[in-house]
Amino acid sequence: MKTILITGAGGYIGSVLTRYLLDKGYRVRALDRFFFGQNIVASHSKHPNFELVRDDIRFCPEHVFEGVDAVIDLASLSNDPSAELDPALTTAINHKGSVRMATLAKRRGVPRYLFSSSCSVYGHGTSENLTEESLLQPISLYAKSKIQAEKELFALSDNSFTVTIFRNATCYGLSPRMRFDLAINLMTLHAFKNGKITVMGGGEQWRPFVHVSDVAHAFLLALEADGAMVRGQVFNVGSSEQNYQIMQLAHMVKSNFPGAMVEIAPDDPDRRNYNVSFDKIGRVLGFHPEKKPENGIMEIKQALHEGKITDDLKTVTVKYYKYLIDADKVLQEVKHNGKLF
Repeated sequence: MKTILITGAGGYIGSVLTRYLLDKGYRVRALDRFFFGQNIVASHSKHPNFELVRDDIRFCPEHVFEGVDAVIDLASLSNDPSAELDPALTTAINHKGSVRMATLAKRRGVPRYLFSSSCSVYGHGTSENLTEESLLQPISLYAKSKIQAEKELFALSDNSFTVTIFRNATCYGLSPRMRFDLAINLMTLHAFKNGKITVMGGGEQWRPFVHVSDVAHAFLLALEADGAMVRGQVFNVGSSEQNYQIMQLAHMVKSNFPGAMVEIAPDDPDRRNYNVSFDKIGRVLGFHPEKKPENGIMEIKQALHEGKITDDLKTVTVKYYKYLIDADKVLQEVKHNGKLF
């Protein structure tokens, strides 16, 4: 039985991937700071093949790699707005933290390293069907930090250490660490709560999408592929059929909520606009997503209706990180001799 170290195991993708790999018969060592709470992985606590490690990729000891067959590195300050809160911290985690983990993994003899990047690296794409070879035009610190990590991780890749990069499309769907700062999830929430779907910037901008459970399956395919097929390779993760303009998505959500209205806001601070090709991952790994946006919309709608998920502070990443940063400042000011009371 192989042991997989997942960094960022308490995140939106990581919590789904953890369950998926356990179900597939892998041992999972789940490493995370668990800013969003350990309850996210609480259902795995008694699983015989699950191990929780509460630590930070910037500082964790080398022994976390003991007996590990592969690392799936999902740890980062995500998304674009969150990365801007503290640029130095973003660089330390998203770029330098990942390079540190890969360097240690290689030194400890871990044979395979899968890194979670993002299609955000394409920024404001100048052509349709952007491939893994297309020009990278990042317009956010988050994307820039991912590109820097990609470059240095590839420099570590060799016949004994297989590095693979996944540039994930924008995710949607249910997760134990639910997020309502992702386009489809957010539109569905607003349609459910307010009967209104707000489209920023006119809605003509293109974006690729993929269900979070399909991303988990893509990682499994890469784990189980022959090393020569994935060594030093970048894969866009998604499907060409799920490139949508934001307005198309809004009407897709609207069709599932009778009476909901679509409103257009004239400006959008998010300038990303890219239409991506996913031919390579289909051709090389045989990856074809099983779910479509309609599936994600319906499962979120049902979970909201049943009260299984709510839109608390933790579901909007940038707001929650800002809350933590502000709270830490207050605590530092009122502590005396390192103690609050």
